[in-house]
Amino acid sequence: MSGLKLSGMDRAIFALSPGWAARRAAARYKVAAYAGAYEATQSGRLRKRSRDYGDGNTTANGAQVPLRDMARNLDRNHDISRGILNVLVRNVVGANGIGVEPQPRDAQGNVLEALAQQITDLWEAWSRAPEVTGELNRARAEQLACRSWMRDGEAMCQYVEGNVPGLTHGSAVPFSLEYLETDMVPMDFNDPARNIIQGVQANAWNRPTTYWVYKTHPGARLTAYPELKAVPTDNIGHIKLIDRFGQRRGVSMFASVLSRLDDLKDYEESERIAAKIAASMAAVIKKGDATSYPDTPYDTKDRSMHFAPGMIFDDLQPGESIETIDSNRPNPNAVSWRDGQLRAVAGGTDVSYSSASKNYNGTYSAQRQELVEQWAAYQLLSQAFIDQHTAEVYTRFVGMCLTAGLIRMPRGVTFAGLTHALYIPPSMPWINPADEATAWELQEKNLWVPGTEIVRKLGRNPRDVLRAEKQWREAQTAAGLKADLGVSNQTTAAPAAPPEETA
Repeated sequence: MSGLKLSGMDRAIFALSPGWAARRAAARYKVAAYAGAYEATQSGRLRKRSRDYGDGNTTANGAQVPLRDMARNLDRNHDISRGILNVLVRNVVGANGIGVEPQPRDAQGNVLEALAQQITDLWEAWSRAPEVTGELNRARAEQLACRSWMRDGEAMCQYVEGNVPGLTHGSAVPFSLEYLETDMVPMDFNDPARNIIQGVQANAWNRPTTYWVYKTHPGARLTAYPELKAVPTDNIGHIKLIDRFGQRRGVSMFASVLSRLDDLKDYEESERIAAKIAASMAAVIKKGDATSYPDTPYDTKDRSMHFAPGMIFDDLQPGESIETIDSNRPNPNAVSWRDGQLRAVAGGTDVSYSSASKNYNGTYSAQRQELVEQWAAYQLLSQAFIDQHTAEVYTRFVGMCLTAGLIRMPRGVTFAGLTHALYIPPSMPWINPADEATAWELQEKNLWVPGTEIVRKLGRNPRDVLRAEKQWREAQTAAGLKADLGVSNQTTAAPAAPPEETA
């Protein structure tokens, strides 16, 4: 037992049962060996060991509101943060919102074209005014929802179905959306007895059943204590950014980079102020030693210098000289430091460095590689937005069309088949359009990719493209013009048969 420090209890156990003491010592050595296997777990003077704070809800509790407030402040007052949010919205939802192509299918999986066109027409009319205020079309509403999702960590809407007193739906379909700011569901409303955490009530399986929603926005200051109402989960759409299973409320996309963004904002502001001070050129009159001055002091009431090109200042006294104040600005290292911080911010917010910094220097290959790798992150976020918001909205829309008698369920078609659709997120932009178009043309010609998929990759509906193209070609023919069918659509004449050989 030499080399092992024994406590009083160890000595007592050793005296009573040496074997037991030996087993305790061996177990202690094993624990020490296992703990030292990973150096990252060792805490010391120079390394602080990290620890967890409980489940996802406990970890986020108390932090979500300050994080959300900080993110909103940066969105209002910091150009880089606002630009990052703009990039996310443009690439996750796009200028026209998530495209939806109705694809109702029969039992054999065939698309019912006439019904698809009927639903498309209803969907387009509804998309012009889908929400209760009538101020936003679907594209603008989805962009705001995406912005809230990224900035606040979540976005919510209430599904308003059927005839509701005081509400006029924006189309013939009796269905509207009421978008809610996340403040409407209080983060600090918890009741463990009813399994309410952060305003969301769940059953014994932790499946959300009820949202507790303020009747008025708490920030409107209309009442000191806004009244809460219970809204069933089936009536609320909730899209959220979460990192842990069971997490009921989302956390801002900026959570891991807020400190860096705040520091970057302060640093840039300091550099701007320093540069502004440096632009105000100043000079000092440097005095000599005391022996250079007479007993009677000079008259120094007005010793200012008015700088001008070619000026001569001849008012120096014996022992004096002129020096300018050097502020060492602009800082030559400011740009490189800022770029390094922006690379880290871009990595934490799922945007490309070029988009965050607006620095597009680099070769075609480098830009192409960055775009291809980054687009996978945008696609992941787009699909999450579709799954949690657009697909649910479309399914409810079709259900209300059916309930209102605007469409009919064909015989043998299930509701799942009726609501089947293709969702088209923003497409990856082309860096070199000529090469990209040639590549797609080659893939279609070799039957690797159908033309409909190419059209969808461009963010368009193949059915609409065919209809518009047909009308355009008919207009060209009516005008006496020869339509240019393009290389991939031209039909080549069959080769002439070889002449028969004569005997």
